[in-house]
Amino acid sequence: MATPVKPYQNSKEGKKTQVRNMFNGIAQNYDALNRVISFGIDISWRKKVVALIEATNPKNILDIATGTGDLAIHLAETNAEKIIGLDLSPGMLSVGIEKVSQKNLNHKIDMIIGDSEALPFDANSIDAVTVAFGVRNFENLSLGLSEILRVLKPQGSLVILETSVPEKTPFKQGYSLYTKNLLPLIGRLFSKDKSAYAYLSESAAQFPHGERFNNILKEIGFTTVVHHPQTFGVATIYQAVK
Repeated sequence: MATPVKPYQNSKEGKKTQVRNMFNGIAQNYDALNRVISFGIDISWRKKVVALIEATNPKNILDIATGTGDLAIHLAETNAEKIIGLDLSPGMLSVGIEKVSQKNLNHKIDMIIGDSEALPFDANSIDAVTVAFGVRNFENLSLGLSEILRVLKPQGSLVILETSVPEKTPFKQGYSLYTKNLLPLIGRLFSKDKSAYAYLSESAAQFPHGERFNNILKEIGFTTVVHHPQTFGVATIYQAVK
């Protein structure tokens, strides 16, 4: 990839610290803004992730980059006994913890602070891992994916939902116009952090998607890697097995 995109290009802090600070700053408005910028379609994408995970009948699920807990809460609809939501941002987690409590899911969902590149779990201990709109924020993509492979049980499932770039006309041109011009503008209406949503669109544009990301997963050691483009290719769901 090109030079890694960071939220604050003029800052000397590493990407991980910048990402944590950025999400801490936008946490309170994050859910509302997500609904607006995706026109609410992100909810249906998450439901598809849940269906793919549910089909594997896991007893425990680790949701990395859980943020405010949207996917973790949806995963509570499965028969899993325990769901662990892990995130680097205390601000995002505090919102998620409140949402989990409001839905009376404390018995099923644990929300913890953690680093995706140094997961606090034993090897071969997790049945299924999910990541929604999080892998492009990893400071070291290979390390983060290797950690997922390490903690997954043999035959364990990984399902990733991530933004991608449409490849067909006119969706490609429309997506470029939206992400470069309208998305940062909408973001500024919800947040005083002008850099935050510019970063989210720039990181999405640079992140390898489709077969490129499939190949990265295979290089890490995952098998049975497939991807499913969503909504003209503006997002993609990836499936892989340890």
